Amino acid sequence: MINVTQRAIAELERLTKNYDSSPNYLRIKIVEGGCLDLLYQLDFSEECSDRDLQFTHDSGMVIITDQKSSEHLQDLTIDYLEDMMGGAFQFDNPEIDHHCNCGLSFSVESEE
Repeated sequence: MINVTQRAIAELERLTKNYDSSPNYLRIKIVEGGCLDLLYQLDFSEECSDRDLQFTHDSGMVIITDQKSSEHLQDLTIDYLEDMMGGAFQFDNPEIDHHCNCGLSFSVESEE
């Protein structure tokens, strides 16, 4: 299950105000890149495919992800933090083996 803090929900709702119409979904995806191997990617989406997994957060926001990404999203918590340098989404994932120093990319042990 993916957990989203109230601070993250508030920021996501603020960001949706930049759209002409509110997007239907928040897509969470894991993509290749960064200092290590993988990065989280958050996007708003108007569409959900039959292959997407979806659940509705307590706030009413519908979160979708692809099957491959979902393997690494169990117990993920998304938060939003602000400091003097600005704000950023933070990802706390107990399934992750290594984080880079910038905190944006990560790697997992391969199960071979």
